[in-house]
Amino acid sequence: MTRDEVYERLNKVFRDVLDDEDIELHDETVADDVEGWDSFEHINIIVGVEEEFGFKIPMGKVVTMKNVGEMVDIIMELGK
Repeated sequence: MTRDEVYERLNKVFRDVLDDEDIELHDETVADDVEGWDSFEHINIIVGVEEEFGFKIPMGKVVTMKNVGEMVDIIMELGK
């Protein structure tokens, strides 16, 4: 799976969870950059990501993510 493929699927998850078709994620994107991405929706996003990619993200990795780029790195690592 390439980084572009991860972003394509990740954009879909964020758009579905946050009900916003205009979301376009980048490595530097953080919650403050995306309207509606609060702590409650963060949980829904993680659940959506886990469902989309078919694996659980360990809580230790969830709490250390600083931006979407780190989320993509984790997805690529776990999806090997």
